Amino acid sequence: MNSAMSKTFVDSHFHVFKAAVAQPGARYVPHYDAPMQAWQAQAQTQGVQRGVLVQPSFLGTDNSHLLRALTQAPEMLRGVVVLRPDTSIAELERLNELGVRGIRLNLAGVSHEIKRWQQATAFWDSLLTLGWHLELHTDIGVLPGVLAQLPRTLPLVLDHMGKPDAVCMTDPSIKAVLERTKQSPVYVKLSGPYRLGGRDECALAQLWQSELGKHRLLWGSDWPFTNHEHEAHYPVLFTALREWVGEDALQAVLVDNPNAVYWGRHCGRR
Repeated sequence: MNSAMSKTFVDSHFHVFKAAVAQPGARYVPHYDAPMQAWQAQAQTQGVQRGVLVQPSFLGTDNSHLLRALTQAPEMLRGVVVLRPDTSIAELERLNELGVRGIRLNLAGVSHEIKRWQQATAFWDSLLTLGWHLELHTDIGVLPGVLAQLPRTLPLVLDHMGKPDAVCMTDPSIKAVLERTKQSPVYVKLSGPYRLGGRDECALAQLWQSELGKHRLLWGSDWPFTNHEHEAHYPVLFTALREWVGEDALQAVLVDNPNAVYWGRHCGRR
């Protein structure tokens, strides 16, 4: 990786939070601080200069910590937030000005029936107008049922490699994503291999690259690896990307794709 290219490397998935701060009833409550400075210390050693802050599930719709970080580093950061389906267009426009570029539905470990979101027509229309995307995190193997409940025109970013049940072309999640790409843009984040339940992350990354092409892939560290802090390491995850996609795809995955989605033409306007 040359130094000129590294100036625009993007980590498309990391979190910041404070110890012991979580919404009531959260399944995970962090016991440590995860400040911006600690992420930068890890990222910059790998040449990563930009990042996308993603709202963690345990903070719910309180995006205040994320938004403060965006205001402090508006050129370096973009954000993906968690919102209610009745959020007003005025609020979405305010968030857009702050650097938010998408919303996240984190359904891991909870019900994948999203009836309120099925009825959120005005909300989805507003997202399309702003050029935002929907970021999805599901349990392993249940992505097809979630996709069936969402508007077909929504641009999507799939967390943690989409979490299919099997790494093969006949897997229902793989098939559902490929069908979806005929109607709207779908990006897959190559992140969180430790969240795949032992499935081969290298084979999965290569499958997505083969079927979607390198221009539909993003890379995220998932720092600070909540629930997996002792088995994940930033330099190892960053280095693994070369094995997953090959040297020729690094420019697309680390630079071109995330800069276009988060800093350039928005995902829904490509």
